[in-house]
Amino acid sequence: VNKRLHKIMHDPIFTRVLTLLDYRLDDSICSLPYPMLDRFCLQILPKIHHKVEELNLESSSMARILLATNYPNLHRLSLYGLDIERAKYLFSGKIV
Repeated sequence: VNKRLHKIMHDPIFTRVLTLLDYRLDDSICSLPYPMLDRFCLQILPKIHHKVEELNLESSSMARILLATNYPNLHRLSLYGLDIERAKYLFSGKIV
């Protein structure tokens, strides 16, 4: 599994656009399971951060993913499951 993951991490097809959310059977969107999210944030994202150009994130896990590392080549960020009040808070410029 580790050899396969290592190969995937170095393939731009898999690292350029990351969709870090899960779709349920009822078509709702939710965060990745905690163990998977934990591994992405602690082990995978710090190794591939410079290759990531697009992130598709679910609102409850976006802060953790965005704070996991710097994304110097990020050109597009899509947020899913973001309610209007949270959007106002995030984009008001008052975040410390």
